Amino acid sequence: MQGSPGDGTPAETPPESGPISDRPDIATDPGRGRRIGIDVGTVRIGVASCDPDGILATPVETVPRAGKGKGGAGKGRAGGKGAAATDLARIVDIVREYEAVEVVVGLPRTLRGENGASATLATRFAKSLRSLLPDVPIRLSDERLTTVAAARALRDSGVRARGQRQMIDQAAAVSILQGWLDERSAVLRSAGDAGGGVSE
Repeated sequence: MQGSPGDGTPAETPPESGPISDRPDIATDPGRGRRIGIDVGTVRIGVASCDPDGILATPVETVPRAGKGKGGAGKGRAGGKGAAATDLARIVDIVREYEAVEVVVGLPRTLRGENGASATLATRFAKSLRSLLPDVPIRLSDERLTTVAAARALRDSGVRARGQRQMIDQAAAVSILQGWLDERSAVLRSAGDAGGGVSE
């Protein structure tokens, strides 16, 4: 199991391959409870949550990134000054408010499975979040095409993408979290069928 503690960036990972995404794992699963899904962008952060049974992901809000462009929250850490930590602080507040047992951060990869600037941004954000939430597992989950899929779904439902970026960001976060929940459910079910005695 790769990155099972939710680390996402094992020391043995070659620099050119970038961070490795996590997968739901019986050994590190925190059990029943709400999860928070996060879609990290350069301008906004989409946030989603789920019910305590981990069945359905729903949108929460869109958090503006601190600072401008590719800087901002990527540099925000515990003890940071001014606006640099405002987006991270808001995410921490949401995690605490929902009493989340796990946070799933989308790791945007290219169609070829490579990591680019967006993946680096997400990984940096997850690392900063871990320093502020040491008691909550922070996972990195492969999120290829989630933003594209979210925009298409909203368009198909009659919502215009133009002027609706916040909705798209939240929908992307929902997609990230729902994918994790579905895979987690399959893993737990498989373990139960195998006589693992796993319960949620």
